[in-house]
Amino acid sequence: MRIAVLDDYQKAAHRFADWDALGAEVVFLHDHIAGTAELARALDGFDVVVAMRERTPFTEERFAALPALRLLVTTGMANASVDLDAAGRHGVTVCGTDSVPHATAELTWGLILSLVRHIPGETAGMRRGEWQHTIGGDLHGRTLGVVGLGRLGARVAEIGTAFGMHVLAWSTNLDPEHAAACGARAVGRRELFSRSDVVTVHYKLSERSTGLIGAEELGWMKPTALLVNTSRGPLVDTPALVAALSGRRIAGAALDVYDTEPLPAGDVLRTLPGTLLTPHLGYVTEATYEVFYRQAVEDVAAFRDGAPLRVLSA
Repeated sequence: MRIAVLDDYQKAAHRFADWDALGAEVVFLHDHIAGTAELARALDGFDVVVAMRERTPFTEERFAALPALRLLVTTGMANASVDLDAAGRHGVTVCGTDSVPHATAELTWGLILSLVRHIPGETAGMRRGEWQHTIGGDLHGRTLGVVGLGRLGARVAEIGTAFGMHVLAWSTNLDPEHAAACGARAVGRRELFSRSDVVTVHYKLSERSTGLIGAEELGWMKPTALLVNTSRGPLVDTPALVAALSGRRIAGAALDVYDTEPLPAGDVLRTLPGTLLTPHLGYVTEATYEVFYRQAVEDVAAFRDGAPLRVLSA
């Protein structure tokens, strides 16, 4: 059995699980492989591929280009970049792993605090020998709008109440009782965007939710408001966001996710005022990687033994 572990950017996957216990050849690939032809060459002859979240898509074309592939393990139990139907047509079993619920919520608050208190700019100034240029905003008494109140959004909402914020929440068919249990008040979409000082996005990406936040929603926001997206890039209409930031129609945005990842070096988002950008770090923590890679090894061993675990498609 030959196993390829993709997109090991930090060269750390080997230390989070006992790969030697598989008694197989395990190859760790550290650089992102964008093209299908290049990916097919890199994975030629591998029976098993372990993919880190949505860093590398697996489409009909890519499954067809990998005839030796029999098992694809994706970290997490949902991966929008894997075509499960195509995997089935090509005889590839797809298995997942559990994940931890806190990591992305914690990063969300790191981004919010960094934006509100101008932490990156003040840190850069200190390194240049400067001292105190900005006046930070406050969270206590301000309004947090949470778009999507699932597992992650609920944690973010609860933390918002700990800061003394008024928390509003919206999603399709949101149960007001569930919102109240999270310390939030369920409101309509326009009210959330127009009243919030910080809007944070925690919505599942689908065909219906792509472009969920567009020019209209951004136009409802206060000129002093901030947008935070640690969910999925395409939930926000990027051209509309670029226009809003360029025109100073909102005060700023913190983004951890993008339409194209890795974000191209020349992307306009890298140059806009009022932006705080991180390279999809939401799930990149020690505790998360321990679960991801340990269970990935379990998935491979179980598949080898004829009893696959956490099967998403067979």
